[in-house]
Amino acid sequence: MFRINRRRLLRSSIALATLETVMCSPALARSLPLAARRKVPGAQGQIEIIDDHLGVPHIRAASKADAFFGQGYVVARDHLFAIDLDYRRRTSRLAESFGAPFADHDEASHLLRYRGDLEAELAALGEETRSCLEAYVAGVNARIAECEADPTLLPPEYGILKLRPLHWDARQLMAGRDIAVGNLEEKIRRAALAHAGRLDLDAICAPLRPPAPFTPAPGHDLAAISPEDLGILHKAAKGLPFGSLVDEAGRRTDNANAGSNAWTLAGSHTASGRPILANDPHIGIGGFAPRHVAHLSAPGLDLIGAGAPGLPGIMQGHTDRFAFGRTNFHIDQEDVFILTLNPADPEQYRHNGGWRNFDKMDDSIAIAGASPRQITLRASVHGPVTLHDPARNRAVAIASVHLGKGGSTMGSMVAINLAQDWDSLIRAFAHHPPPTNLHYADTSGNTGWHAIGYAPERKGHNGLLPVPGDGAFDWQNIRAVKDMPSILNPEAGWFASANQDNVPEGYTGPMAHSFSAPFRYHRIESVLPAKPRQTIADSVALQHDIHSEPALRLLALLPAQAEGDAGLALAMLRDWDGSIAGDKGAPALYEMLVSAVQHHLLETLVPDSLRKLVPLVDSEALLTLLEQPDPRLGPDPATVRARMLDQTLGEAWQAARKTMGDDPSSWRWDRLHKVSITHPLAAIPAIDRAFPPIDSAGTGGDTSTVMARWYRPGGSFHVAGGASYLMVVDVGGWDNSVFLNLPGQSADPRSPHRKDLYAPWIAGQMQPLLFSTEAVNRHAAARTVLSAT
Repeated sequence: MFRINRRRLLRSSIALATLETVMCSPALARSLPLAARRKVPGAQGQIEIIDDHLGVPHIRAASKADAFFGQGYVVARDHLFAIDLDYRRRTSRLAESFGAPFADHDEASHLLRYRGDLEAELAALGEETRSCLEAYVAGVNARIAECEADPTLLPPEYGILKLRPLHWDARQLMAGRDIAVGNLEEKIRRAALAHAGRLDLDAICAPLRPPAPFTPAPGHDLAAISPEDLGILHKAAKGLPFGSLVDEAGRRTDNANAGSNAWTLAGSHTASGRPILANDPHIGIGGFAPRHVAHLSAPGLDLIGAGAPGLPGIMQGHTDRFAFGRTNFHIDQEDVFILTLNPADPEQYRHNGGWRNFDKMDDSIAIAGASPRQITLRASVHGPVTLHDPARNRAVAIASVHLGKGGSTMGSMVAINLAQDWDSLIRAFAHHPPPTNLHYADTSGNTGWHAIGYAPERKGHNGLLPVPGDGAFDWQNIRAVKDMPSILNPEAGWFASANQDNVPEGYTGPMAHSFSAPFRYHRIESVLPAKPRQTIADSVALQHDIHSEPALRLLALLPAQAEGDAGLALAMLRDWDGSIAGDKGAPALYEMLVSAVQHHLLETLVPDSLRKLVPLVDSEALLTLLEQPDPRLGPDPATVRARMLDQTLGEAWQAARKTMGDDPSSWRWDRLHKVSITHPLAAIPAIDRAFPPIDSAGTGGDTSTVMARWYRPGGSFHVAGGASYLMVVDVGGWDNSVFLNLPGQSADPRSPHRKDLYAPWIAGQMQPLLFSTEAVNRHAAARTVLSAT
């Protein structure tokens, strides 16, 4: 029998009446732009969207689900092609649009799809989280329906490529899974070094942080392991074939630098007496914008910050109760298992002393202009089979926490966004697989840190190398969030994470050994306690800090004098303070010196035959080797070091002259360290014309500064990644919070917000993150009202 929930109906009626009062009051009507009214399918009620002067949409709805509907709608409005392209990738539908070169990517995504009960996956999120996730998808589809009715609303890519956007399905999103292929490649790379008897070289390229022993499984044939063991994943890992591929060293560099800075200050350490939370996620820079800022308001929800386009919810931001930020905690969430096939039946593999059948299914990939590709997919108890080689009685399977039950990220941020306090946040963390340092600060003055993410508990190994899949090394469990390390209201009154090894002493749970060099954290921990009462402006300044610990350490090793070009280089660097300023020549010379030293160390330490396995020198390993020269440099390491520094000083000077001209007074780091935003499909001439590059300026900073803006060794010095989104939150004084989002809120070249934040980002001029109704209304630039059809 159908029953009316009178209390819920009353709350909904009050909420709707309140919304209508706010939206329709005479005062508001005078202060806000005239509304554009749109009928859209899927909304439960009326939704108001106020776009402020920076293009940030402020969504006001009568229900939480409608607020997330509004987020899906505005993300599709501002970033439709980017999220549509990613949806095609997730759902294995690239080749049907772009042809045979994309079939490998579709086969890879087919292999990684979750094939369990999708209804159960959605139900496990809980009713409220599920309804908000499905509403977000409906909002995306509502905007797509608008564009179908009026194709002039479509971004230019669709006309050029003769495409139409795909309608989304929440179940398909939950089924599409991503894994860290780079992590699997690292295990295979180490296996090759182990076979060559040179695992010592791994400490040059990717030193383990924290240290851990390499323990190959007894009798395991490391010689047979190669990148081809990853099969279609290896082929697809180089990126979509639109005309630009990332080289191996570049991918490894991006993986090493992807992270973030975050710090949280208790009110006892701030001038206002309120907590401050600062966060700047470090992601690749140069293609599609990785963040979109939005404000979602409804009864029981008031949420603002940056989300990843296409992922429901806000990743870094604040509610009306608490602020939250995130950095990478580093958990090793994947493994490579080598299986032995049954010689009498290659559809079986050895496991726990017997033969076990693969799960097997046939499928096909639609390809534009060609016949479908027929594929056979297999899985072992560990996960998808990437290689099946009956001729050698051998197969390879991979395991990842993201491929199992609850492994989708699609509801993770929504669950966190709906939390009300620290305790409900901890419950929401159970839906969050990615490894994360979660920073927290609330209006009651509490501050907290929690490591979250799915951590596999291994048997018999630490995950650094591939292992046999015979059952002796299988995963045992996933560690519960309650058993992960955390801190609430630390005595110090502040804490920070910058991808350094921040595993608390005594914690013995599963983790990774890929934490970053601690340079950024060292700078943060020297600055924050130095001033007893910090301000928002202080955190903004720290986010843009260009002090370089590696530069100062390298300067301390340079000779007192040198001749020729080396002497000229030494004279420029001698009076330099080690700050990676964009408008100075010394930082550019320093970066060239580091490149030259990298090259010489690789030539000295790594045989040519192993150079592909050790393509670069870790920044901390480089400094340690120069500060403490050892026999790896030769029988007289100190002399070798001195000769190397003298030679590389000269080479750096020559490179600087070649790159920047003969007049050292005109040299500037920002002439080389350019910030260029280009369309990922710019190799298509019509796309390139429709989307002119945004590339008028350069910047300071580098890989190791708090203002992290890295480049790829051996290539150009152009910025390849860094903090494209920055925020500093005044917890409780919300309108004092500030942000930046490179290059702007929209990806459409017809929008004034495609690049309006590029120049402020270059200059470090943070913008107001408007939150209160009054502040938003004062800066309203456009107004849209959505209502159900």
